[in-house]
Amino acid sequence: MSSIDPEKLPKHVAIIMDGNGRWAKKKAFNRIRGHEEGAKSVREIVRTSRETGIRWLTLYAFSEENWKRPAYEIKALMKLLKSYLKGELEEMLENNIRFQTIGRTGKLPKDVQETIRQTLEKTAGNKGMTLSLALSYGSRQEMVDTVKTLARRVQAGEISPEDINEKLIGSALYTADMPDPDLLIRTSGEYRVSNFLLWQIAYTELYITPTLWPEFRKEEYLTAIEEYQKRERRFGATSDQLADKER
Repeated sequence: MSSIDPEKLPKHVAIIMDGNGRWAKKKAFNRIRGHEEGAKSVREIVRTSRETGIRWLTLYAFSEENWKRPAYEIKALMKLLKSYLKGELEEMLENNIRFQTIGRTGKLPKDVQETIRQTLEKTAGNKGMTLSLALSYGSRQEMVDTVKTLARRVQAGEISPEDINEKLIGSALYTADMPDPDLLIRTSGEYRVSNFLLWQIAYTELYITPTLWPEFRKEEYLTAIEEYQKRERRFGATSDQLADKER
């Protein structure tokens, strides 16, 4: 922790939590046990983020593609999600953490939707950190929904096609009230972004680790932040231009 510069923290960290199933297989457990162990990593990473000073944390919890999984696994994941939210509510309130979601959450079971609604409502006033869960989320689906939203506005005469620019598109995304991620972490060693925040990660720093999600805990998370702080983020400019700007 001492080697992390509090002045250079990523404002927004996004994580693709991958490897629960492989962890379970490696341990000769069933896949559900892998998801349960992964929930422990979620708890530790959220807590570490708050302690470190991260203001936004977005976790890829359930993708649109995950609906293709066996019914028993989906049912277990929904039960685990509901249990997690109920179990962590007190800590969210104590640690000033606001909860929100991105994705087509209307596809989730009604009881899960109700638990989400209650958690959103009870944490709405918290300002210390925002925890965002991507649920029934897919970035291409998000873009489709965004295009439909803007098309309806054009049709209603609220805007013209010429008004559409990057800022307007950003304001229609699920993440409209969020800064783009500074750091994207992917566990389990896969080198792909899996339809996650495709628009938002245009200039995001990537950290890929072979560690499976259930084994990704505080120490490696802090290592990822340290690695981020060593990088030079130029956003299309040159190193000399950045140096001149800092003088």
